[in-house]
Amino acid sequence: MARQFSQQDTRNIGIAAHIDAGKTTTTERILYYTGRVHRMGEVHDGTATMDWMEQERERGITITSAATACEWKDHRINIIDTPGHVDFTAEVERSLRVLDGAIGVFCAVGGVEPQSETVWRQADKYRVPRIAFVNKMDRNGADFFQVLSMLQERLNSNFVPVQLPIGVGETFNGLIDLVEMKAITYEEASQGVKFFEDEIPADLLESALQYRENLLEVVAEFDDGLLEKFLEGEEIHPDEIRVALRQATIALKAVPVTCGSAYKYKGVQRLLDAVLHYLPSPADIGEIKGMLPHSSAKAVRPARDDAPFAGLAFKVMTDPFVGRLTFVRVYSGVLSSGTYLYNVTTERRERTARLLEMHANDRTELSHAHAGDIVAVVGLKNTTTGDTLCDEQNPIVLEKIEFAEPVVHVAIEPKTRADQEQLYIALSKLSEEDPTFQVKFDDETGQTIMSGMGELHLEILIDRLFREFKVEAKVGKPQVAYKEGLRKAVEISGRFVRQTGGRGQYGHVELEIEPGEPGSGLVFESKIIGGNIPKEYINPVREGIIEAMTTGPVAGYPIEDVKVMLVDGSHHEVDSSEIAFKVAGAMAFKDGALKAAPYLMEPIMELEVVVPDQYLGDVMGDLNSHRGEIQGINPRSDAQVVRAFVPLSETFGYATRLRSLTQGRALFTMQFSKYQAVPKHITEEIVDNTQS
Repeated sequence: MARQFSQQDTRNIGIAAHIDAGKTTTTERILYYTGRVHRMGEVHDGTATMDWMEQERERGITITSAATACEWKDHRINIIDTPGHVDFTAEVERSLRVLDGAIGVFCAVGGVEPQSETVWRQADKYRVPRIAFVNKMDRNGADFFQVLSMLQERLNSNFVPVQLPIGVGETFNGLIDLVEMKAITYEEASQGVKFFEDEIPADLLESALQYRENLLEVVAEFDDGLLEKFLEGEEIHPDEIRVALRQATIALKAVPVTCGSAYKYKGVQRLLDAVLHYLPSPADIGEIKGMLPHSSAKAVRPARDDAPFAGLAFKVMTDPFVGRLTFVRVYSGVLSSGTYLYNVTTERRERTARLLEMHANDRTELSHAHAGDIVAVVGLKNTTTGDTLCDEQNPIVLEKIEFAEPVVHVAIEPKTRADQEQLYIALSKLSEEDPTFQVKFDDETGQTIMSGMGELHLEILIDRLFREFKVEAKVGKPQVAYKEGLRKAVEISGRFVRQTGGRGQYGHVELEIEPGEPGSGLVFESKIIGGNIPKEYINPVREGIIEAMTTGPVAGYPIEDVKVMLVDGSHHEVDSSEIAFKVAGAMAFKDGALKAAPYLMEPIMELEVVVPDQYLGDVMGDLNSHRGEIQGINPRSDAQVVRAFVPLSETFGYATRLRSLTQGRALFTMQFSKYQAVPKHITEEIVDNTQS
């Protein structure tokens, strides 16, 4: 039975960073020092505890956000290790939504990589307090102060070092604690378990005093008593500094910066101390805000066990031993196993069969989960990511998690009829787990279409279909999710009249169609005054338009961002019906779209390539020949960083192309940026391909 911790002694944290910054290694070290594992796994050996999926171990990257809990100095720390690869931003997004604090891990050589910026912005969006860990201080080319200035420059936060490194690269052997003004060195033979506290070396004292002064200035702003002491030059106790810096961190006014080398066992225990000292507990976060169902009235729940239960489902996964697991963050009240909950989103009751505390893919049975806990629930059949669970007598709707639309799709066909059912079961399980993965059936071709966030995202999902679910299937080439837009406003009428033997069909609408704001979808307004079109027929007109928007006039792709006004029409007392107005709405929209200067849009990716100097010309030449728009080049100590916008259709196979151009020495990250009009000659090619 897991030990009960108070809210003050609990931390819900995430470890987030760019790919290859050392997040998973840092997590492995944390689990070792907290006694959660007795042997440290390594990412490069494929033995990392948190990377438990086969694909994660083979590729050395984190794909799903694994959850675990550990204990450090009489505190319980729930950790979610999130992926760094752009294709898995949904995992990061949903984790940040339910966490109270985060550790941003940065490589001491690479500094702030593009994905670090994305994750940082996501954390800003959810107002998550953070601490920074500058990792890999043992690497050649490591530069703590260079990374510090990159953090200040690029991430718009107030970064405050609480530690400085002693040595760099091969000579890195410890750190200076600026709060206690001590030097800490580690014994590598004991895997960092043994460490020594000494006086600060004379050659580093001046730098340490300067950064401590900076630290005191920041904390003095948060405590008038400290400000007085600081101005009068009085001694300030380490605990006073920590209390004030904690307030600054929770208020998002400061980000404490620590350093170390997780791989070489240095600085991880002090990072754990920093988590306890500076990151908030569920009690610091306080009450959770939401809305009353079907209303715009606000509702709040205090983070207490005696309040009505409220929680958010933030992840669904299929466990081979237990079945469907739903990860839930409990915000208020107590969740007990074997009881009923109310899912406000689906408006259905659900039964919690069992509660589990997860450690990667191991589990411990629990009887209760308290306010502030993160647990896995077995038995929730109709709950998906972002659903609010609560007490039926006291409903509340918590803020949903928003996910990006998928931009790449592939067709998949079962090899035999026997595989068909297996494929559908597997696809529905995967789409439950991953909100950015969508599946639809194409009636015209009879194919099943899988859509995702990028080539790697789909590659891994297909790999899982074959391995985990043992599905035999043929997979097509990745295809771009094109969309269509309209350039000009038009007025159009649609009339559907059928006269058969008995009762006929009659629907007549007048529409004004114009291009909408980017990202607005369909904005539909009715300007019908009087009874030209009875009220009950207005919604069917809208439904007809929505249906017509799924296939645009250019190449049959969905139409995006349109404003449609229903301005007039007429009806027949006997022959009019909902179906007649639905058809009239669809006919009018299709005719109008043809006349509104329709055009094709393609997804544009933001690409960032880190490339050694000697290959810069080749990489830029390749981007230019693939319709890339270079946005800028930033020099780094060991390489050049090229930023560019590239159409998604030109990025398929880019990993292989870049490898051969640079002998495998360049790295790249890519994320969806926007939709943009396709050039005329390429539109013609796409239209020809869709028609052939």
